[in-house]
This record gives sequence, C-alpha cells and structure tokens, in this order.
Amino acid sequence: MEQWYVAHSKPRNEDLLWKQFHLRNFESYFPCLKTKTVNPRARQVQPYFPGYLFVHVDLEKTGRSELEWIPGGAGLVSFGDEPACVSDSLIFAIKQRIEQLERNSVESSGLFSKGDTVHIHNGVFSGYEAIFDGHLSGNDRVRVLLSLLDNRQIPIVLPAESICRLDPS
Repeated sequence: MEQWYVAHSKPRNEDLLWKQFHLRNFESYFPCLKTKTVNPRARQVQPYFPGYLFVHVDLEKTGRSELEWIPGGAGLVSFGDEPACVSDSLIFAIKQRIEQLERNSVESSGLFSKGDTVHIHNGVFSGYEAIFDGHLSGNDRVRVLLSLLDNRQIPIVLPAESICRLDPS
C-alpha cells in the first residue's frame, strides 16, 4: 500500500534528491517558498523543511534499499527500524500552508511603500503606529520605524503579517 514517507537529504541536496525521485517515477513533494534576495545569485527558492522531502511509495514493491541509497539522499526518517509514515491529511495541510504563505507574500510585497504609516497588530509592539521602512530579504520580514523616547525613530524588524496599513482618515 502506498504511503507518504519522509526522506532525509544530504546537506543542500534537496533538489538533487527531488530530481532522483522524479527520474524513478516516485511521487514526491518538496515544499518550498519563493524568497526575495538582495544577491541575484542567491537561491530564489528555500526549502520549507531544509533537508527533508516527502515521497509517496509502496515500500513492499519498491524496497526500502532503493530509497536508502538514492543519490542525494541520506535515508528515510525512521523510529527504531520502522520508517516514519505521514498521513495524507498532513501533506494536504502542509500544501495549504505553503499556498497561504505564498499568497500572503504576494499580497504584502506591494502593499506598503517606504514612509507609509502602519499599525502593528501582533507581538510585543501590538497597538503602536510606525513608519514602514522596507521589506527585508525573504518574504516574511519588514522593517518599521517606531517612535518611542523623545520621538527618536527606532528600526524594528517584524513579520510582515504583523502590520497593516493605517487608513489616512
């Protein structure tokens, strides 16, 4: 019976392992997030679970050794001598979370301009107003300037979902 298993890759070899699974016609899932980097030569896609992929196979038909010795791989995640299975519902939930993060990233990437007044609604500074300063590398961090003591603006890094635009009314 086919089930999802967690495959461990060698360091920074997730892409190679994913390609090896496809060459062998194994259904696999490699959750990744697109990132915005300052360096144009940096990876534009980052693994959501660095060093891990999911593979959907029937171990009785395939044989465990084929998955243990595949190029780029470091074996299956196991407890004792038993490979760890992952439910279809968990894979579905991970796919939904990745889609939600991608959607939020696209929505927030063009939402703010430098100098916009924003409201912080999550975290330690919840309830404060700040000035948007810019997006940071990766998709989920922003820098805002918070006026505190003597109206000095202090730069603070926050998750992008922690701020919203303050209506100029």
